[in-house]
Formats: sequence, C-alpha cells, structure tokens
Amino acid sequence: MWLAWGASIFLVKDGDFALVLVWLTLFSGLVYAIDHFFFADKRNSYVESPSVTAFLGRYVAEQKELLLSNYGRELILAEYAKSFFPVLFVVVILRSFIVEPFQIPSASMVPTLKVGDYILVNKYTYGLRLPVLGTKILEVNEPQRGDVMVFFPPDDPRYFIKRVIGLPGDEIIYSNKTLTINGEPMAQEFVAQIYEAGQPVKRYKEQFAGSTHTIHQSIGIDRGGFSIVVPQGHYFMMGDNRDNSSDSRFWGPVPEQNIVGKAFAKWMYWPSITQLPSFSRAGMIE
Repeated sequence: MWLAWGASIFLVKDGDFALVLVWLTLFSGLVYAIDHFFFADKRNSYVESPSVTAFLGRYVAEQKELLLSNYGRELILAEYAKSFFPVLFVVVILRSFIVEPFQIPSASMVPTLKVGDYILVNKYTYGLRLPVLGTKILEVNEPQRGDVMVFFPPDDPRYFIKRVIGLPGDEIIYSNKTLTINGEPMAQEFVAQIYEAGQPVKRYKEQFAGSTHTIHQSIGIDRGGFSIVVPQGHYFMMGDNRDNSSDSRFWGPVPEQNIVGKAFAKWMYWPSITQLPSFSRAGMIE
C-alpha cells in the first residue's frame, strides 16, 4: 500500500492521474468481483468432482498437490485484480478525501513556495468532494482570507496554487502594489532587497486577515492596479510573487466548484531529477 502511495507522489504532474487511478480501481474491483462470485465456486467444485479425484488417484502425493494447484488456480488477471484492488482502493480514499500530494509547478508563490516543493493538500477542509468529478458531497468549512489553496482556474485543466485574497462579496482594490480589502489596506513591512532568479526584488511581510506571510515585489515591473467586487460563489486568488503570477487579475475569480483543497505543509524539495531530494524546507505553510 505504501509503495503505491509513494508512486502516486511522483505522478502528480499528470493531471489525468486521478482519473486513471479511479478507473484502475473500478476495473480491478470489477474483475475481482466477477471472479469471486461467478468463477471461484465453479473452480472449487470442479477440483472436488469424482472425475478429477479419480484422475488424481493415479499420481503420488507430490504430483497430486501440483496438479491440484493448477486445477484450482485463478486466472492471472483475477490474481492481479485480487492483489491490487485493496491497495488501489485505499490510495483513492486517501488522495480523494484526506490528503493529496502536489508538486509546485511555477514560481508564482515565491518565497512561500518554490518550484520543486512537494506539498500536502488537505482534501476535507473545504468539504468532501467526489474524485474526478469534484462534486461536493459534504459541507465542512469555507476558504478563509490568507489560505493557500489548490484549485483549477476557469477554463484551464491544470491545477494552480495561490493565496485566497478575496471572499464572495469582498471589494478588492490593488493600487501601487498595495491591497485594500473592504476599505482596509493590508499593512506591509519591508524586509530586504534581494535577487531572485537574477532579478532584483523587494521582500515584504504582509499583515493579512490576522496572519502574516511574505511576498515579493519585482523592481521595475508594474502590473497595474485593479478593483473588483468578488461575485458570490467565487474566490479571488493571487500569488505571493506579486509581479510574476498568473492569477485572478488575469483570468478572473475562481468558482467554488473548482476548489481542490487547502495546502498546509511542505514535506520535500526536489527541483530536478539531476539533484538529490532535500527535506530542508519541510514545514507548515504560512
């Protein structure tokens, strides 16, 4: 089971992995059920039939045991289905309703998350959803401002990871690289000027919804300002790397049904196959 769970971690780049996993689980379960309910009894009754018993009576014990194992043996497909179905079923439950691993694909959440970070996403914080379909089947909590959330943006099959900036009904204003939410500016404390990927950036601590997180603002880049009232049933998302993020400023608020889960921890850093994995960045996500 743990080998299958570990293997799933390294397939998270494939957006169709959840679909493949569900289909494999259904297929192995169906094969296992058909074999168990329709063929197992026939195999056993055949082995115990008078004709087979008489035939086996001509052989010594060792040969008889070998023949019996072949007579009553399951088809190879049924054997594999019987072995893999419980493992696949547990992995589907874990990934769909409890915790799912993701890899950070871009630098839009720097410095909070870097390309190559492997994170864990809580799948039940915002309610339980059916795998693949994403239909919510149980209400739990709603996203809060400041949460780091995994979701699918409008009209895009790829998952994105951004910070929740605006809740339904919020008035969001972004001017001179400062956020104002419902008339209240979000305080920023200058930390340092550094170089990120060869470019000069300013690092700030941003006070936000009772919590603090770090953001980057690129020097010499200005994406302009905007204002919006977040529609009901939607969330406004932005990356912490404010001038290098494709987010709700460009493709609009995220519908509630596109939510995947809340990112809560980093557990491994592995930027490329040519480097060794590191656990130096492991910890909770602010």
